[in-house]
Amino acid sequence: MPSNVVTRFAPSPTGYLHIGGARTALFNWLYARRFGGQMLLRIEDTDRERSTQGAIDAILDGMRWLGLDWDGEPVFQFSRAERHREAAESLLAAGHAYRCFASAEELQQMRDLARAEGRAPRYDGRWRDRDPSEAPAGAKSVIRLRAPIEGETVVDDAVQGRVTWQNKDLDDLVLLRSDGTPTYMLAVVVDDHDMGVTQIIRGDDHLTNAARQAQIYKALGWDVPAMAHIPLIHGADGAKLSKRHGALGVEAYRDLGYLPAALRNYLVRLGWSHGDQEVFSTEEMVAAFDLKAIGRSPARFDFAKLENLNGRYIRESGDAALVDAIERITPEPNAADLREKLIAAMPGLKERAKTLVELIDSAYYLTAARPLALDEKAKGLLGDDARERLRLALPALEALAEWTASATEGAIRQLAEAQGLKLGQLAQPLRAALTGRATSPPLFDVMAVLGRDESLSRLRDQIGQ
Repeated sequence: MPSNVVTRFAPSPTGYLHIGGARTALFNWLYARRFGGQMLLRIEDTDRERSTQGAIDAILDGMRWLGLDWDGEPVFQFSRAERHREAAESLLAAGHAYRCFASAEELQQMRDLARAEGRAPRYDGRWRDRDPSEAPAGAKSVIRLRAPIEGETVVDDAVQGRVTWQNKDLDDLVLLRSDGTPTYMLAVVVDDHDMGVTQIIRGDDHLTNAARQAQIYKALGWDVPAMAHIPLIHGADGAKLSKRHGALGVEAYRDLGYLPAALRNYLVRLGWSHGDQEVFSTEEMVAAFDLKAIGRSPARFDFAKLENLNGRYIRESGDAALVDAIERITPEPNAADLREKLIAAMPGLKERAKTLVELIDSAYYLTAARPLALDEKAKGLLGDDARERLRLALPALEALAEWTASATEGAIRQLAEAQGLKLGQLAQPLRAALTGRATSPPLFDVMAVLGRDESLSRLRDQIGQ
């Protein structure tokens, strides 16, 4: 078992917390919690033009909503630029880095030549062994890593296995730009080291970065953290995840009516498995999470599976808790009496709903203004014969001494039997008259929640009394 585990989630605040980032955060969080360690948060805000406070807020809010807390205060990478420069200067002083005075035109020529020869563009090392005194007067320099030319760089990855790069294929990357700003590669290494990160868990689009960063670690004389590069998420069709597949911000899933526990459960199963188990409590996730159980193939995001799982979580949630969740995504309900009606109606509402938005939609009958507007299917159920049957039902319901689901059901069943009708021939037009739709939660539960006065008034509206 690892000791003193420290993971980190390090998003760039150039947009929302997307679904892939949320899964990465979850995996880091689970690993840290599994081993009693810490998950740190670093905001990689060095892209000053694209980094925004709004994006930072969206990332933090999204993580809080998902229930992923972090340890300590967030670290902002841009604020550590001086420390990154110190590291570059120390490499320069130790001979592990050098000043490169290649001009923009020279670098472009290198790229053009590589393209013409059908190979990947690489810096050709022309300043690797030259003295800075040879530079033209006034020329600006960058600091480059003096990377090993021979041998290989190896990363033993917990997901990808042993990955090897030939050092001759890795050029001397820039550590410090000519304006003194650190590059991403350097900043990440210095920050991870200073934050005490022991385990890096991130997308496999960073796998090539792992080789370059490992070289920087070794040049600085630091231990390389353990690494796990997880496959990216694709759509259900196997194509790279895009907005049409569900590549939305976490806040969009909240607004679409997904429960955080359901989304968390769905995300943990994207690429990770634990036998045939599909549904996990948070405690079960933490206890079972293991990097070795992450597959190497891209996970597939399937909205239908997410909806079905969310529906299960809704059905298993407490009624008052669901009303609380609804109140967080909509300004309604806010009246105390409506809240009580919603709680009373919830057992029937939640049986069909797959999202909170569907719950809200199916509960609309509670607040619908009289006379109810009927949808097309409801209108079809309220022809002349149906309205005549409703006229028979009205006095039977008016005569009830108590107004409960069982009492109204008994009265309607008795009337149907007396008239030689099937129950549906009375229940369907009743449903249409009371809710304005052809489908609803169980009819007699609806009547109980609406109450005697509202139910009878809606019924009278439709039969013209």
